[in-house]
Amino acid sequence: MKVPHLNRALVLEGAERVADGAGGFATVWQPVATLWAEVVAGAGRDPAGEEVVLSSVACRITVRAALPGAPNRPRPDQRFREGSRIFTILAVAERDPAGRWLTCHCREEAPK
Repeated sequence: MKVPHLNRALVLEGAERVADGAGGFATVWQPVATLWAEVVAGAGRDPAGEEVVLSSVACRITVRAALPGAPNRPRPDQRFREGSRIFTILAVAERDPAGRWLTCHCREEAPK
């Protein structure tokens, strides 16, 4: 297995619910950590239909592993940010038997 080329700094963000002042809640994304990553794009998808306003691309993002429960270990309820680009984390798996790398299966969505 080749070593991933960690050449992009991505901000790992976690969702936080805050009161909206009207009895409800809003979701605010807070930075958790900055991780160096390798991003590999997969096939894109542009679903047909008038209600759809997003195109999406599947991505594999590889980062250095962290212990389960560590704040810098990505989870499916989090996302990565690179400037204005958002990568929603769908699943996280160990990439190698030694547990040195994590592969995050993500979806990047972009407005049409």
